[in-house]
Amino acid sequence: MAQRLPDLEALELLVAVAETGSLGQAAARQRISQPSASARMRTLERRLGVRLLVRSPSGSRLTSAGLVVTDWARTVLEPAYALVEGVSALRARQHGRLRVAASLTIAEHLMPGWLVTLRDVDPGVHVELNVANSAHVIERLRGGEADLGFIEGRGAPRDLHSRAVARDRLVVVVAPAHAWSRKRRPLRPVELATTPLLLREAGSGTRETLEAALASYGGVTEPALELGGTAPLRLAAISGTAPAVLSALAVADEIAAGRLVEVPSELNLDRVLRAVWPRGRELPDAAVRLLHVTRGRS
Repeated sequence: MAQRLPDLEALELLVAVAETGSLGQAAARQRISQPSASARMRTLERRLGVRLLVRSPSGSRLTSAGLVVTDWARTVLEPAYALVEGVSALRARQHGRLRVAASLTIAEHLMPGWLVTLRDVDPGVHVELNVANSAHVIERLRGGEADLGFIEGRGAPRDLHSRAVARDRLVVVVAPAHAWSRKRRPLRPVELATTPLLLREAGSGTRETLEAALASYGGVTEPALELGGTAPLRLAAISGTAPAVLSALAVADEIAAGRLVEVPSELNLDRVLRAVWPRGRELPDAAVRLLHVTRGRS
């Protein structure tokens, strides 16, 4: 008999636990009771046949299997969200619609503020936001599935217009108990190149920036864990699984709270965040206004 598919709401709850670190907070986000959330997670674990969470009075922590399943869940949920958004778009007025594709770091840490300002400037704009890694953002632009894109990484392809909208840097972070947290000198590039790290997936701007910086040192070695989301990598780093290389924007709160320690490195991991759009294609008025907003807030 074929194995039953997991419930999408259960996968959504699992992702919420990964992002909040608490089953109770995840339940509140999903607007269900904590007993219902616990039952939903037990059903998901039973259906998949793997343990996903370690529960304690201080919160819920993903197991190693849970980290991997969470990453897969994001992959499953993304087209589901796209379906819901697509149906919503069918009902919405086509006038003022703006299709935006943005990389994960930009979508999580910069786009919310930009969109709030855009709404103040032009309340009639309906923004459809698709979150993907930088390579997929470029694919959506080339395929006519987005009007405007935002990417990370080394630069933009020649067939796209590009405009810098912000600056960012990657940082090496470890749990406070990790040996690197006590280093007296910056990490040498060869140390990063030969150490299994917690990394974003190939195609992400974060991964591309690190690989380019380490190209002269043999590139990155086999990762300790490779995932398509920042939140599970943060949690894995906090748990002491391995060092992680992530955007400073994505780990600022954890560093400030002492849950992660930034390890100085000799590598220059600065990068420019860019708006991109196809050459030869006129930008919609709403996209031009969003570009003005990013310039004012960057």
